[in-house]
Amino acid sequence: MLLPGAVLFPDGRARAAATVADIIWDELAECESGGDWRAATGNGYFGGLQIWPPTWEEAGGLRFADRPDRASRRQQTTVAEEILRTQGWEAWPACAREIGMIGEGSPDHG
Repeated sequence: MLLPGAVLFPDGRARAAATVADIIWDELAECESGGDWRAATGNGYFGGLQIWPPTWEEAGGLRFADRPDRASRRQQTTVAEEILRTQGWEAWPACAREIGMIGEGSPDHG
């Protein structure tokens, strides 16, 4: 049985799935919110990664706070890992493209 968050490698062993490096989340936040993990600008998106409240809820964010801007940076990135798992980098289309996570040369496209 493969546990959630694990990856089965060709050698048959399961290992924890890699998480996104903090520097990537910081680059994405810099693009999305100017790096303000408490951003609440009135545009309907919140926190450093500008997460829409229904997406925050669907990805389990309510275990941390009612909105992303009221959660810590670490809590926001924890929820973002789940968003990434379910939606891919397309959850942040413009900024993910800007930092090289979508498009030619990205990890998804080699």
